[in-house]
Amino acid sequence: MKIMLMGDLCPKENTNELFKQKDIKTLFGDFLPCLEGNDINFVNIECALTESDGAIEKFGPCLKGTPIAAEVMKDVGINLAGLSNNHIFDYGIEGYKDTVTALDKAGIPYTGFGENYDDSRKNYYFEKNGEKVAFVCVCEHEYSYALEDRMGSRPYDCYDTIADVREAKANADKVIVIYHGGKENCRYPSPRMRKLTHALVDAGADVVACQHSHCIGCSEYYKGAFICYGQGNFHFVSPWRACYPHWPYEIALRYDTITGEIERIPLNINDDINGIELSKGETLQNTLDLMKELDQSIIDGSYKKGYHDYCESVREDYHGWMGRAYSEKATERDNKVFGHYLDCEAHLDMLLELNKTANHTNEK
Repeated sequence: MKIMLMGDLCPKENTNELFKQKDIKTLFGDFLPCLEGNDINFVNIECALTESDGAIEKFGPCLKGTPIAAEVMKDVGINLAGLSNNHIFDYGIEGYKDTVTALDKAGIPYTGFGENYDDSRKNYYFEKNGEKVAFVCVCEHEYSYALEDRMGSRPYDCYDTIADVREAKANADKVIVIYHGGKENCRYPSPRMRKLTHALVDAGADVVACQHSHCIGCSEYYKGAFICYGQGNFHFVSPWRACYPHWPYEIALRYDTITGEIERIPLNINDDINGIELSKGETLQNTLDLMKELDQSIIDGSYKKGYHDYCESVREDYHGWMGRAYSEKATERDNKVFGHYLDCEAHLDMLLELNKTANHTNEK
């Protein structure tokens, strides 16, 4: 099989009308031929596809796009959607129902969401010509995840997810894990995140694609399996990109299940038309050089310094929230943000990196 794995898709203020008009050529440019001939074209829907105004309470933006985006996805050949992320529940139950209604109407199957925690743990299987591939889509604990008594995204669990990957491997020839996590805007995995991706491979994963960081990250092969620690976005042409130099650059992954070959396809936002396109010229070369540098950091271990340096760059933000939480002047929001930092794996990784215990500083 040929499988294309793409990152975050989210219609925004400057692209929503293009989705409504189904202006496929502007939206996807010369990337469109790359979607042809694949058995599966997977994308993560990083928002609710809804017209609802019922945003949930959370720390961070609530994202939504036109439900017509599902029809556009179908028209360009996308035939599998991942819903395990931190934004699919941004407009609550109504927003989620609108999203799956749009996907059902377009005939696009989806995975990574359930009526409760147990229901969310369903692997997705695709079979063709006697070959079977399993998708295991999980996300970190950030607002949208399912509870025992509430619908939501399929959350990563250090015990259950490993068991689910083993089950997938027992029932399929190849297993693809989509891990929606890691620190946003950080190109490097935390040491814990690298251990967990290795554990996923040990359990049977053949490809692990990490999304959510909004930037291209490190990649490596481990025991013959391919791990990408950051694809960047796919179609998330947001006005926010002006604040983040890395935002416009991304990679799609094309996986050949027979040969095991992974092709990394660099893409970038075309600012002139609010669409995406294949990277070319100097932009392409810069991306290729960056990927080589990032991959080398995994080989020589310098990714740990890269991760630590990023943590240091946001130290004041984290310590600011920590200092306010549960103080006399703390607001309810201050306390909830602190709780969120403890709940979410990526944030907790950073807190532990920035606040070493005495055990790390005692004599060695």
